[in-house]
Amino acid sequence: MHVVHSPDFVREAVKRITEAAHAAGGGPFRLSLCGGKTPAAIYEALALEDLDWRNFIITFGDERCVPPDHEESNYRMVSRALLDRVPIPKENILRLKGEMPAQEAATLYEQQLRERAGDEVFIHDMILLGMGEDGHTASLFPATSALGESERWVVANEVAELGAWRLTFTFPLINSARRILFLVKGEEKRKLVEGIARGGGHSYPAAMVKPAEGSLIWLVG
Repeated sequence: MHVVHSPDFVREAVKRITEAAHAAGGGPFRLSLCGGKTPAAIYEALALEDLDWRNFIITFGDERCVPPDHEESNYRMVSRALLDRVPIPKENILRLKGEMPAQEAATLYEQQLRERAGDEVFIHDMILLGMGEDGHTASLFPATSALGESERWVVANEVAELGAWRLTFTFPLINSARRILFLVKGEEKRKLVEGIARGGGHSYPAAMVKPAEGSLIWLVG
């Protein structure tokens, strides 16, 4: 785990994403995107970069159970900020279908990932993650069943405090990534990062992100 404090948060994030894309060496670049308010400006800036977008394979770490045109949809935000602005082939954008029944949507998404991975684990070249003030990441919230999942890659997770279901990656899939980049802004979140970096915060889901062989960077703005 490496914590990076940057006064130019957006530029630093874009730099690290583009470096990872170039490291793919012209092959497929599997990038998982996160939702929320923090990454929107990053995606807008990333859309201006001269990259081989045809090689990008886009996934989503989580999604709300809403249609893709709903104002709370992560897909809608990402599309407006990035996907609609760059020439990524449509078949390379793997969307979590929040309009479907949650369990069916999670199963379908995992099937799509497994088909693309063959007999192997679907290894992302980079996963972007955010973190809430309660320490959740993706839609892995404290005291939810998805935290203990050890086999499935994608699940429907009931979040009682929100009175809602969410679709989310699980730790087996997240921790198989080559690179994980947390995008964190805000004073309360900075305090959480400091606690996790000191080895504390074990009750926070974000602290359970520990890639088996990849790198883990917390970018703090």
